Amino acid sequence: MTRPSVPSVLVPLLTALVTLGTLTAWTAAGNAGRAARLSIPEGRVLIPSGAEATAAFFTLRNTGGADDVLTGVTGPAGHRAMLSRTVDIGHNARSMAMVRAATVPAGGTLTMTPTTLDVMVSPPPRLAPGDRLTFTLHFRDSPPRTVRARAVPPGR
Repeated sequence: MTRPSVPSVLVPLLTALVTLGTLTAWTAAGNAGRAARLSIPEGRVLIPSGAEATAAFFTLRNTGGADDVLTGVTGPAGHRAMLSRTVDIGHNARSMAMVRAATVPAGGTLTMTPTTLDVMVSPPPRLAPGDRLTFTLHFRDSPPRTVRARAVPPGR
């Protein structure tokens, strides 16, 4: 039986030690296992111009170290609220499509706008400028967050 040479044993051992040291430093610096950390300031809800629906918009900031996913929204009593997105359907026409979820990136922001993602509210509530509605946003990993949206005229 031959014994392995010292250099052939040192390479895997040193590789393991360097890897372990790197992972330890990463964890000690607070970079491992940091959950999503969400903040959501007051949003906007458009004063309805029709009888079909209106839209609310929020900015979701994630200062944590992991992505989270917005999975749904609950609106004011008596009104359906759902995530929707504007999609091009060709010939300079657009349509609305329901969205199941939207990622809130780690260290980033998910900004809802009239031409991207929004919360569709149907039927639209009667609103005057400055009125506030309460919504609950639901996430894959974070607890639900109750947020308010202030009524504004379209175009603001």
